[in-house]
Amino acid sequence: MAGPLVQLQPPGPRLPEWLRRGATHFESVTRLKRDLRKHNLHTVCESARCPNIHECFHRGAATFMILGNLCTRGCGFCSVPKGSPQKHEFTLDPEEPANVARMAAEMRLRYVVITSVNRDDLPDGGSTHFARTVHEVRAALPQARVEVLTPDFCGNPEAIERVLRAGPHVFNHNMETVPRLYRRVRPQANYRQSLDVLALARKLSPAVLTKSGFMAGLGENPAEVHQLLRDLRSVYVDVATIGQYLQPTRRNLPVAEYVAPRQFDAYRDYGLSIGFRMVFSGPFVRSSYMADLVNEKASRD
Repeated sequence: MAGPLVQLQPPGPRLPEWLRRGATHFESVTRLKRDLRKHNLHTVCESARCPNIHECFHRGAATFMILGNLCTRGCGFCSVPKGSPQKHEFTLDPEEPANVARMAAEMRLRYVVITSVNRDDLPDGGSTHFARTVHEVRAALPQARVEVLTPDFCGNPEAIERVLRAGPHVFNHNMETVPRLYRRVRPQANYRQSLDVLALARKLSPAVLTKSGFMAGLGENPAEVHQLLRDLRSVYVDVATIGQYLQPTRRNLPVAEYVAPRQFDAYRDYGLSIGFRMVFSGPFVRSSYMADLVNEKASRD
């Protein structure tokens, strides 16, 4: 029997020279993938088809993706596998928090980034599992700094507080795009709710660095980007990351525009002018790309 039809998106504009990057460091990538599979772990680097995977894996960096490898949401930009709780068995691996800590220790990480899929099928959104993972990593690597890149937990304040009580050093939640494009890009999310998540994190843990990221090239204009940056500063977000959206598969939204590097520089300059500690803006920037260096710069300034 044939499978369900998948609506393929038209190709976007031609890839410009500044976004052409060859794959290298195959041995490092293969070795780290093997070690991750040994611990039954996933990374957003692989599942989201990040263009920086070869560079990051070679330098011994990876963003652990917990709560499994199936997401309950269908964001138009994301290639992480999606599924319905009614059609798939969404079981949690009870060993996953300890396995993340064990892998982070084997990698001798000084900076650990933990993200997750959305788990709207769970009453707590997976926040208990998220908190356990942070606890395990902090116990295994007491000198390391831990950054969490969380979902919105459907705006549940108890879930957000639970993750913060586990003691991350950085709380990251991505806005992803401007409000006008939410229905198309993040149909199961809410712009105001994501801002409220960041505002609550700041209120509950004022000493924790707050961070958010979004993509350019989905059809937004500079005025909308400036407003998004002002909205983030209105809830006292410390760090913003801005990168070029790249269509990971033909099933995902097409690229509307390849934003020129000079425009990314202009977004950075504007963000700094309105009070961000750090704005990491460029075609290859991603939420957790060079997260250790971004945190170091933001903390020093």
